Amino acid sequence: MARVYLENVARRFTTVTAIEDITFEVPDGQFWVLVGPSGCGKSTILRTIAGLDNVTEGNLYIGDRRVNEIPARQRDVAMVFQNYALYPHMTVAENLAFGLRMRRTEPKSIRARIDSVAQSLDIAHLLDRQPRQLSGGQQQRVALGRAIARQPQVFLLDEPLSNLDAQLRDDTRAELKQLHQRLGITSIYVTHDQIEAMTLADQVVVINQGRIQQIASPQEIYAQPINQMVATFLGSPPMNILQTIYNGDAFQLDRQFIPCSDRVQNLHLAPGQRFNLGIRPEHIQIASQPNTTHLMVEVTVVEPLGREILVRTVVLNENRVKVAVMSIQMLPTSRPRVGDRLPLQLDLNHLCIFDPTTGKNLSVIER
Repeated sequence: MARVYLENVARRFTTVTAIEDITFEVPDGQFWVLVGPSGCGKSTILRTIAGLDNVTEGNLYIGDRRVNEIPARQRDVAMVFQNYALYPHMTVAENLAFGLRMRRTEPKSIRARIDSVAQSLDIAHLLDRQPRQLSGGQQQRVALGRAIARQPQVFLLDEPLSNLDAQLRDDTRAELKQLHQRLGITSIYVTHDQIEAMTLADQVVVINQGRIQQIASPQEIYAQPINQMVATFLGSPPMNILQTIYNGDAFQLDRQFIPCSDRVQNLHLAPGQRFNLGIRPEHIQIASQPNTTHLMVEVTVVEPLGREILVRTVVLNENRVKVAVMSIQMLPTSRPRVGDRLPLQLDLNHLCIFDPTTGKNLSVIER
């Protein structure tokens, strides 16, 4: 096992910059997740660590060894791909043993390692089958097993669950977490699925347009996003964003007003300036009686989700013009109907204030 350290790493393809100024350190034995929208550069980062792509600029360390010029086969990392990359003409046992045979491991040791890995992943009964005879989940276990059998210093996983159906993805995600707890191998996992990022990671690295946006624990990123991109990308349903003008005492949303908490007053915002306010659906409640501190909205869609209800609404002005869309999460004890007008009470302690030009979360920066 080993730490992984990227120092100002960039990867460029002729005139296209895939990643730029990537710096982070994964401590020995931790599980880090790279997350971001498609095309943001997260898989490129993984490929540079594996040695499948060359570093254009910066330094890359595995343990204390700089590996910029070291070939992929000598980096002692194991990569699990989205499409599993199993050899179709080999049995499961032969797939598991492939990396060990390439290292010229003794046959007796290979068999013992295969048996141990197969038992831990519950694929011992599949050793004589070929990949075409396996389900997607079984193929994924074999791909993981092949990586584990090598006993590498680092695991690299590139969206390994994206081809599985929802239930199998949930089950395999839990198995992955248990597997890491048992093996303790340094792991870097790439996904665009925020649920995988939040549930698996010791630390989450949010990437957008080839640059790191924020590195923090899952809970910190959810509660204190550094900018509007992070805030809206993580969370399902996503954070509500309201375009407002600050008048010195409150935020004005067309002809309605959102009061300021003491925390907001301490930010010394300039009156007349525009701000995007962010509030997560679970921090909104339907008030029993409307007053001037509440937002009046009209229900447009009601989505029962079993343990909760997602209510989509539009904020109205006096002429019933839609000025913003908001989502509310609520318990299924009472169900609003489409067309209902509701007074909403926002938990001002969880209000995010974003600069509409830079996207920075001013309420986090000033803390």
